[in-house]
Amino acid sequence: MDNQVKQAYEAAKALYAQHGIDTDEMLSKLAEIKVSVHCWQGDDVKGFLNQDGELTGGISVTGQYPGAATNPAELRADLEQAFALIPGKHKVNLHAIYADTDEQVELDQIEPRHYENWVKWAKEHGLGLDFNPTCFSHEKSSDGFTLSHPDPEIRQFWIDHCKASRRIGAYFGEQLGQTCVTNVWIPDGFKDNPVDRMSPRKRLKESLDEVFAEPLNKEHNLDAVESKLFGLGSEAYVVGSHEFYMGYGLQNDTLICLDAGHFHPTEVISGKLSSLALFTSGILLHVSRPMRWDSDHVVIMDDELLEIARELVRHELLGTTHIGLDFFDASINRVAAWVVGTRNTIKALLRAMLEPVDELKQAELEGDYTTRLALTEEFKSYPFGAVWDYYCAQQGVPVREQWIKEVKSYEQDVLLQRTESLYKLA
Repeated sequence: MDNQVKQAYEAAKALYAQHGIDTDEMLSKLAEIKVSVHCWQGDDVKGFLNQDGELTGGISVTGQYPGAATNPAELRADLEQAFALIPGKHKVNLHAIYADTDEQVELDQIEPRHYENWVKWAKEHGLGLDFNPTCFSHEKSSDGFTLSHPDPEIRQFWIDHCKASRRIGAYFGEQLGQTCVTNVWIPDGFKDNPVDRMSPRKRLKESLDEVFAEPLNKEHNLDAVESKLFGLGSEAYVVGSHEFYMGYGLQNDTLICLDAGHFHPTEVISGKLSSLALFTSGILLHVSRPMRWDSDHVVIMDDELLEIARELVRHELLGTTHIGLDFFDASINRVAAWVVGTRNTIKALLRAMLEPVDELKQAELEGDYTTRLALTEEFKSYPFGAVWDYYCAQQGVPVREQWIKEVKSYEQDVLLQRTESLYKLA
C-alpha cells in the first residue's frame, strides 16, 4: 500500500475517533455490503434472446459509443474488468433476455439450464446473481400490456414467464449460496387518459397472485415488485403504480422496489425509506439518476444518493435492504459507467457511516438543533476521501482516478477490437 495513502488514513482515523467513529470497523461493515450491478449497462438492454428486436416498454438508450458486448462471453469479460476496479464482492443483476444458450427458447419456456454458464461464472468469481423477468421488447408486449393484458392468452404467456423466472431465481440462490432477488416490473399503461383505471389493476393483481402462488425457499429467492410513475408511451396511466405495488407488497409480503427514477421529478425515494421499513420485511432499491424523466443516468455523488445512504445507515436498514443499480448510457465507455456508478454508491454508504449518527440523534432528541446543524455541516468537510482511498487500496483496486487508465487500456485492447470486427463483418 502506498505510504501516503496510509498516512492520510491514519490522520483521518484519529480525527473520526474523536467522535467515537471507528473507521476500521466501518470498513469491515462496508466490505460486507453487496451491490447488485445491472448487466444491461454493458449492451444497451439488447440481451441475447432477441437481439434484432426493438427496445420497447418506455425504455430508451442513447449514444453510439463503441464496444458494446454482443454475446454473453463479452458481457462477462466486461463485468470482470469492472469488478476489478470496484472494491468489495458484489452481485450481478440479470434480465431474462440475457440467457446464454444456443437454443431458440421463448420467454415462457426459460429454465435454469439456459443460464448455467452464468452460474458457473458467478461461482468462479464469488459473485451472487439477481434476476428479472423481461416483460418488454417482445411481440406479445407490442401494445403496451403484459400481466394486465385484456387478452387471457397473452396475459397467461407473461404469467408463465414470471413463474419460470422465479424458479430460475431460486436456482441461482440455491447454487450460489446467496439469496437471489427476483424483481417483477412491467411497462403496462396508456399514453392518453383511460376511462377504466380499475380493471387493468384487477387483472394485474390476479396475475401476480398466480405468479407468486408457488412457494419457494426464501433463503434462495425473494420476490420483489417495482412501480413506475410514467414512461414513454404510458404518460397518462401506469397500471403498476407505487400505491398499487405498495399495497400488494404489504399484503403479500413481497419486497417493494423503490427505483430512484420512477417517481415525479421533484419526488425522492430517500424520504420513503423510514416509513416503508416500519411495515415491510425488506426493501429493494434501484439506484439511478433521473434527469427530466426516468432517463436512468449514471449514478453520481449527488444529494439524493447521499440521502439514500444516510437513511440506510442512520436507521440500520442495510441488513434488510437490497441495493441494485439501474442505469444505461451508450454515450460513454460502458465499463466506466459501471465503475463510476458502483464506486459512487459504495462511497456514499461510507460517507454515511462516517457521520456521528448517535451524537446527532442525541442533540436532536434534546432539542439542540444548533449542534445538529453545525455538526452536520462540519462533517461535510471531514476527510472521508482518505478513508475511501485506504479502503480501495485495502481491497486491491485502484485508488482515486487511477482506474481510468485501466479502462482506457481495456478499451484499446478489447472494446475497439469488437467494433473493428463488426465493420469487417459488414
